[in-house]
Amino acid sequence: MSVSRRQFVVGLTAASLAGPRLAREGDAAPPTDVPPDRFEPWIEVDPAALRTNVSVLSTLAGGRPIVAVVKNNGYGLGLAEVARTLDSLPGVSGFGVVKVAEALALREAGIRKPILLLAIFDDAEGEALLRSRITLSACVPDVGARLVTAMRRAGGEARVQYYIDTGMSRMGLPYRTALPVLRELARIPRLSVAGTFTELTEDPAFDLEQAHRLSELAAAARADGIPTGPLHAASSHAVFNNRAVLLDAVRPGIALFGAYPTDDGSERSIAQLTVAFRLKARVVRVERLRAGDTVSYGRRFTADSATWIATIPVGHADGYPRRAVQGGRVLIGGRTYPVIGAVSASHSIVNLGDTTSVTVGDVVTALGPDDPAIHPNALAGGVGVSVYDVLMHLGATLPRFVV
Repeated sequence: MSVSRRQFVVGLTAASLAGPRLAREGDAAPPTDVPPDRFEPWIEVDPAALRTNVSVLSTLAGGRPIVAVVKNNGYGLGLAEVARTLDSLPGVSGFGVVKVAEALALREAGIRKPILLLAIFDDAEGEALLRSRITLSACVPDVGARLVTAMRRAGGEARVQYYIDTGMSRMGLPYRTALPVLRELARIPRLSVAGTFTELTEDPAFDLEQAHRLSELAAAARADGIPTGPLHAASSHAVFNNRAVLLDAVRPGIALFGAYPTDDGSERSIAQLTVAFRLKARVVRVERLRAGDTVSYGRRFTADSATWIATIPVGHADGYPRRAVQGGRVLIGGRTYPVIGAVSASHSIVNLGDTTSVTVGDVVTALGPDDPAIHPNALAGGVGVSVYDVLMHLGATLPRFVV
């Protein structure tokens, strides 16, 4: 059974930025050709699929501007790799991230559209963020003092968005007590307001109440002469499932990359997304087992009869779920094969059957759009993990190729 985002509580840290240096403005174009002799795993990013998904989401959102959430290393696809494509699309009005390092890295990568930091910041970070023209979130009661300090150090103006807690109880100014803080912020010179937003719980009925609370607060602020900018709340889930809360702009994340936020069955019937990445490697070993031979740690697979197996250098350290042995499959040469034994840190083993044409060096696709069995939602639903786990845990050090 698939795990919804409401059950997905594993947070990623700044380690999502570990590994190869992010591309920067002026760098050579990202690589597109995978070395033909590479065996170790890699990720391919498909810009055409990203463009298609933006078009689909824009249609579902009635043409509303899209604030593209690219947090946690672009949902595992690579921050710069996805943002550079999205930055060129007219339907995308800006970006959202939750880590200071990612906000700054987007500017270093040449991203020109507005970037919203959906998080708190300290004094030193505030200065660096303002120098990079990052829009800051007003999300804590003392944000006015933080902003004044950052503006003084940066020697310029600031753009903010009001981050309102309407019932998620995770971050933001509580909607019942936010108005005095907004009044205080409105008195700060050279401070402009670019928007007001909240996070939805993805409980459909309560989401309506959250949108109502946000709209009521915004109306009260405007009545006091406080600008609010456009309102936004809708995640990928709401864009598909709760169009009554779309407000002035939408803020999808995972759907941009081709994965359905909750149930891929019902959401597929609403609109078709295209998986925008492939997790690939090449076969490193092919061997024939005899009846009674066993596979991997704990001898968790025993061959009932003679069968061929292949080893692929993709494991849980690369983000491939340990539970893939409970029904996961990989694609080799146009056919899918079941994962068996145990997914170890750097390897998985698949059962090729009693005859095979698979050889060492054949390309393996463990995740991607090329067969329903390797779709991220299919793997997540089949093995009982969250599709957010499947994407966001893709190994940060794996090379990304824009194809």
